[in-house]
Amino acid sequence: MPTTADRRHLFSDLPALEAADAGAIERCLDALWAERGLAKATLAAYGTDLELLARWLRQARGHALIAAGREDLFDYLALRARAGYSPRSGARLLASLHAFYGHAVREGLRPDDPASLLQAPKLPRLLPKALSEAQVSALLEAPDGTDPLGQRDRTMLELMYAAGLRVSELVGLPATALNLRQGALRVTGKGGKERLVPLGDESRHWLERYLRTSRPALLGNSPEVAALFVAPGGGALSRQAFWALVKRHAATAGIDPARISPHGLRHSFATHLLNHGADLRSLQMLLGHESLSTTQIYTLVARDRLRHLHALHHPRA
Repeated sequence: MPTTADRRHLFSDLPALEAADAGAIERCLDALWAERGLAKATLAAYGTDLELLARWLRQARGHALIAAGREDLFDYLALRARAGYSPRSGARLLASLHAFYGHAVREGLRPDDPASLLQAPKLPRLLPKALSEAQVSALLEAPDGTDPLGQRDRTMLELMYAAGLRVSELVGLPATALNLRQGALRVTGKGGKERLVPLGDESRHWLERYLRTSRPALLGNSPEVAALFVAPGGGALSRQAFWALVKRHAATAGIDPARISPHGLRHSFATHLLNHGADLRSLQMLLGHESLSTTQIYTLVARDRLRHLHALHHPRA
């Protein structure tokens, strides 16, 4: 069974990216950003996929990325499959290929799309990992609310759960996005799309406390920074730093850190809202999903909960 190290070694000896290929990829990504408003992380992933393919094509076939044929793409996909890349990774690569060669055809750079007949593998529909309401309460109460770092952590956890934020949205919040008087938060989501999210009393309480005492203490004498949540000395928090503190507080709360996914509190927010009677359209707006079909996966979670309750309480279940 190929390992991660084997996969890294597979592409370790590829030549450097040619300037012509780099330019073609950059122009495609710029067009995708302008036309489809794709998120930076998505564009970066597409760029990585296309760069690896371009370097492999130069070594194995001796021609540019723009000149690849259908057989080249089939062979490259087969190579990755033998190396043990996951179906999800393959699906993302295919999305990158469709985007790049579709753009090339629209721009008149080539007459045909060699990726047109390539189909993405069927992916299992994974249910989000949601915590129980009792587990969420334990996690929220885990930070020490008597010191600045503990107050900051408690505030971030409260806000993530109250507003259903993505990790990147939470750590990227500017202080100006918050309107405590109106009890609302302006969130910039994927593709730069904005949404207004209402705040509950508990999250407002912790935000007021954090802004009044903890944030000034963490900033100290450093210049004011734009980020709402800051590290000691004034630096903005990274996603990795936030995730480390979530794992730490989960352990304190007696929750197996492996039970918490990167978006565990967001998934819990959605699942708990559905369990308490929220409708899908409202949930779609709160989560910032472009398509309702993305939101509908949470109905599977709620359906499992109903099935469990029925089995537990119905006399003839």
